[in-house]
Amino acid sequence: MRRLEVLLCAGTACLSSGSRAVRQALIEALSAHGLTQEVRVVETGCMGPCELGPVLLVYPEGTFYVRVKPEDAEEIVVEHFLKGRPVRRLLWAGEAPPLKELDFFARQKKVVLANCGMIDPEEIDEYIAVGGYEGLIRALERSPEEVIEEVKRAGLRGRGGAGFPTGVKWELVRKAPGAEKFVVCNADEGDPGAFMDRAILEGDPHAVLEGMAIAAYAVGARQGYIYVRAEYPLAIQRLERAISQARSYGLLGGEVLETGFSFDIELRMGAGAFVCGEETALIASIEGRRGEPRPRPPYPAQAGLWGKPTLINNVETLANVRHILLQGADWFSSLGTGTSKGTKVFALAGQVRNTGLVEVPMGITLRELIMEVGGGVPEGRRFKAVQIGGPSGGCLPEELLDVPVDYESLRQHGAIMGSGGVIVLDDSACMVNVAKFFLEFTADESCGKCTPCRVGTQMMLGLLSRITSGQGTEQDLDRLEELAELVGSASLCGLGQTAPNPVLSTLRYFRDEYLAHIHERACPAGVCTALIHYRIDPEACRACDLCRRACPSGAIEGVPGKPPYLIHHRLCIRCGACQAACPFGAVHKLPGRKE
Repeated sequence: MRRLEVLLCAGTACLSSGSRAVRQALIEALSAHGLTQEVRVVETGCMGPCELGPVLLVYPEGTFYVRVKPEDAEEIVVEHFLKGRPVRRLLWAGEAPPLKELDFFARQKKVVLANCGMIDPEEIDEYIAVGGYEGLIRALERSPEEVIEEVKRAGLRGRGGAGFPTGVKWELVRKAPGAEKFVVCNADEGDPGAFMDRAILEGDPHAVLEGMAIAAYAVGARQGYIYVRAEYPLAIQRLERAISQARSYGLLGGEVLETGFSFDIELRMGAGAFVCGEETALIASIEGRRGEPRPRPPYPAQAGLWGKPTLINNVETLANVRHILLQGADWFSSLGTGTSKGTKVFALAGQVRNTGLVEVPMGITLRELIMEVGGGVPEGRRFKAVQIGGPSGGCLPEELLDVPVDYESLRQHGAIMGSGGVIVLDDSACMVNVAKFFLEFTADESCGKCTPCRVGTQMMLGLLSRITSGQGTEQDLDRLEELAELVGSASLCGLGQTAPNPVLSTLRYFRDEYLAHIHERACPAGVCTALIHYRIDPEACRACDLCRRACPSGAIEGVPGKPPYLIHHRLCIRCGACQAACPFGAVHKLPGRKE
């Protein structure tokens, strides 16, 4: 009889850091010590702290190991499994409490991610063992109208960014005329730094299939499609396996669970166009056409895939559905706030100690999310801003850290929930350059169909480039705001309508940085290369000649052994190679352009 299970993360992040080699080493060490019948090694989905991978959890006591290498396997088997004492050097911060008591996990409330990291995502029996497909059974015991009413009462809103009430959308599709209807799962996760949907698909694919089946029963659909990014090969592999298993168990296909309900699912791979996250562009792509949005109305609920009523929900939305059917609308609505119910999965990235995937109740403050769950910014730096909502989101400053994370509060302050990307910025960030970075992304990803987005984003990007190169004027700021209003109000789809958000929010909260770039021709953060210069301190220079040899443009003049060295600023390309090469700290990067 097995007494221990080793839950080894086999999500994309941990696989890329070598978890498969760790698994093989563990199996070999267990075999060598005769423990293969007592300890089982299970490959699971993402556990959350991706930067610390490979990670593994020893169950049932909950000992959590991080940054495990194949050569650590023997020590874990001998010390922990044979002698009963954890290997402290591999514990997170040297702590050995159960997983849920670690700071990173203690503030979380896992609903959607409850199975991720806890079950083998490639085995349907493990999903069923923890209540999988019971939500579908509960739904089939009710009428479609009753299922829709339960979802409406729960207050679930779309987790893809817009936050439209899920039950209302289901009802619209249900009432739309027509015998043929479709359910589509939007898994085209394109936000930089976002990997929420990927982790769910990799770690708990059956939850998405079950949510789609419940939705199909509620709206009257017989066919579903999952539109997933081709860049997610592991998610695709596990989805294909999950669909095959569900069909073999009678949970997909004709006569689901021997009822009169039939529903099947196919995968469609997207080529990575950000605009295909928009509903009508996604529909066009599934149909084999160029992924471009179209004017609405009609909305997909009335005329979607091949002109038929179509329900489109994203991965996280669908993964919530089974929990509502299992635990009830009242339970779900008890989580979160008055208008934003349930939990939200976020991808924490940037200058924060605990990067990775987290799930927290709606209404948690930004301070709690970043400083407590995320552990705050690394020592020696100071928090400056948080960019939330993906490339279409906004940048919020330190004084807004106590804003609750819900749809209305974030929008009120110039940001959006988006799909859940959270990028933490410290005082080394230039907010003008941050706005430029995100606008470069949206301008590049514009499909070009409508003029406001195609031309307007490029014009805004040109103005930002002028400012970051030291050529800007205050009139450029006025022009930026005018263009932002035009692009946001006149663009055809959500990509263009929200593209100005990073610019508008940084102008609102960090206008002083724009003015420094314009009036002082300086980048206070020392990021914009055109607005910085390097200087060699004559007192600290030892004439070691390393800086001159490292300079790719021949901008440094000096004779070995005869200090000081000098930088010719007209030749300097501001690459920083001289500063990196100097062992005496004599080269300083300074704000402002030196002519």
